[in-house]
Amino acid sequence: MSYRAVESAEVSPEATIGDGSSVWHLCQIREGAVLGENCVVGRGAYIGTGVRMGDNCKVQNYALVYEPAVLGDGVFIGPAVVLTNDTYPRAINPDGSLKSASDWEAVGVTIDTGASVGARSVCVAPVRIGAWSLVAAGSVVTKDVPAHALVAGVPARQIGWVSRTGTRLEDHGDGWLVDPASSTTYHVIDGQLEETTQ
Repeated sequence: MSYRAVESAEVSPEATIGDGSSVWHLCQIREGAVLGENCVVGRGAYIGTGVRMGDNCKVQNYALVYEPAVLGDGVFIGPAVVLTNDTYPRAINPDGSLKSASDWEAVGVTIDTGASVGARSVCVAPVRIGAWSLVAAGSVVTKDVPAHALVAGVPARQIGWVSRTGTRLEDHGDGWLVDPASSTTYHVIDGQLEETTQ
């Protein structure tokens, strides 16, 4: 296996790290985690037990990716992003006893190919972030995000659409959108973005 991990990183021997990946200072990758090829895990980031990441993902500094999150290929996780995993978080049970791993069921965040989650955003599981979508910095995502959607705010709401490059699409009316960078035309049909020709 040929990946780079600096000395201060804590990588479980039971984790699988793909070729060409880089694991930076003070980050922790737990047992059973699987990272694809050419991934970058930044300083102080946490990758939980059994997390699955595709190829070419970037997890920036101090991001927390809790199990059982699943990231597709080319996913970008910004600095200090949190992907939660507990629908009803509590430290204790109703009888006052300390909760253990057997007292709750982890639920995950799923992020599809090419999607980006901006700095300091929180994704509250269970949610799915659609392919090529963009979550603006500082957002709190509590509902599924459609592919190519641009969402922002607390709670996050859709404010537009983006292309595969992340460029915000210009609205030309009647559900037609254009990528100003490439002139590619899109159409919104039943709440889904489809690349098309006029």
